[in-house]
This record gives sequence, structure tokens and C-alpha cells, in this order.
Amino acid sequence: MTTPTTTGDTDTEHIALSATPTHTAALAHLGHAMSDPTRSAILLALRDGAQCPADLAEVLEVSRQKMSNHLSTLRGCGLVTVDRTGRHAHYHLAHEDVGRALDAMLTLALSLDPDCCDNKECTC
Repeated sequence: MTTPTTTGDTDTEHIALSATPTHTAALAHLGHAMSDPTRSAILLALRDGAQCPADLAEVLEVSRQKMSNHLSTLRGCGLVTVDRTGRHAHYHLAHEDVGRALDAMLTLALSLDPDCCDNKECTC
């Protein structure tokens, strides 16, 4: 069943799905991508806009090779996309819904464990 909804200036279609083994596999695939703390940090960093791999690697204190591997995993799951201009690549969230889903997951995590993040510099 398709239900059109209005979000801001754009119309998006959301599909109401019943839980089936196929859908749980899709969720598990996304969950695996997000289960690594570095990949979760990349997604959170990209909520603020596109970034190049070198800058992400520096901010998250990982090697460029590891950053490349993490970005490849996130791309493979459809969570991020890349815009290339010559030799430069800038990664961004694949869809605005990814950012909203991250916000919802953070809200849920904090409701389940309110003591987890007790300050703005949280590193949990």
C-alpha cells in the first residue's frame, strides 16, 4: 500500500510494509553497515553535509584506506552516495530520510539509556 505524504516542500511516497523474512534481511543489512562505530560516526558527520574522505579520515582519526573501506560499505548499502569532480570525491547521505532515521535512532537510544549521553561531547 502506498501512502503519499508531504514533507516540507517535497512529496515523498512511503510504502507500508508487513514484516517478512525479506524485509528483515534488508534491515539486517543496514544494521550491519551501521554496527561499526566508525561507519556510524561517518553517517552522523554527513548529516551536516557532503565531505571528502580525507577530511572524514582526519576528523574520525582513521587511515584513508580504512575510510575508503567504510565508505564503500556504506555506499554498498545505499546509505551514502558520492559526487566526483575530477579527482575529488564528496560523500553525502543518499537521501534526506537517512538523516531523519539517524535522528530517530539517536532519540530512541537516548530514551532507552538516558545516562548514555549526558553532555554534548559524548563519546559513547
